[in-house]
Amino acid sequence: MRYRGDVFWAWADPTLHHRYHDEILDDGSMIDVQTRLSRTGETQLFIGVYAKSGDRIVEEAYPSRPHETMTRALAWGTGRALVFAAGHESAKPRQVA
Repeated sequence: MRYRGDVFWAWADPTLHHRYHDEILDDGSMIDVQTRLSRTGETQLFIGVYAKSGDRIVEEAYPSRPHETMTRALAWGTGRALVFAAGHESAKPRQVA
């Protein structure tokens, strides 16, 4: 079970077309990356990384990924989530939502 934070709940809208990538990593932590098209046709992205316990490590939401398809945004977001999960200093969370 994941304990979602305010970033996820502010981003969530199940009525919009979306794609997602969920993965459980070797250490038991989980990544959740979702992309969707907004009502105005913009590609949007959510990145969530959760500990094995389900506690939130990081959540980021991007209201717009200009010039990116849903597929490209999902791939970029998955890579970013994996960097967060590995604990790299270069991936400090940003306040984007």
